[in-house]
Amino acid sequence: MPEVAVRILATTLFPTMNNLLPLLPLLFLVGCASPLPRLQTAEKVDLPRFMGPWYVIAHIPTFIETEAYNAIEDYTLRPDGSIDTAFTFNKGAFDGPPKRYNPRGFVTDTVNNSTWGMRFIWPFKAEYLITHLDSAYTQTVIGRNKRDYVWIMARTPEMPEADYAAFVADLKAQGYDLSKLRKVPQRWPAKT
Repeated sequence: MPEVAVRILATTLFPTMNNLLPLLPLLFLVGCASPLPRLQTAEKVDLPRFMGPWYVIAHIPTFIETEAYNAIEDYTLRPDGSIDTAFTFNKGAFDGPPKRYNPRGFVTDTVNNSTWGMRFIWPFKAEYLITHLDSAYTQTVIGRNKRDYVWIMARTPEMPEADYAAFVADLKAQGYDLSKLRKVPQRWPAKT
């Protein structure tokens, strides 16, 4: 339907809607405003070192991962600088049905490489902030300025309890609602 026809239809059926159209961008921005300060990101991320598998130790989950077991996020750097992501888990139990999602990451801060956009559906990119990364590249925290989701991840399926407690205390100080934090069950066969 041509744009002119849509406007005529809108003004005929919904006369007050035409007056509100110019305000929609403003309403969207107000709805996205957060009273919390912006999160600090990792000072410098060496992208090739960051690639590979990360076990999800705990998270404030998105709707697709509320029942995730054995969750792993695996990154592969592409020649064009984007990042292929394989997010896998079992739904509901260790032997639950396997799930796999393949969003694409795009580094938006090429100075520090710690701010990405993660695209699940074109053209939308979700905010993806590497807010903590240890010097050995064995533990990381991924957050969002809205404090709606967070992921604590490690290169191994277990994390020392003291490290986990420190991450949780830091998340609380940043304004996350810890009542939503879920430890992800991880159980893997011992390697011989």
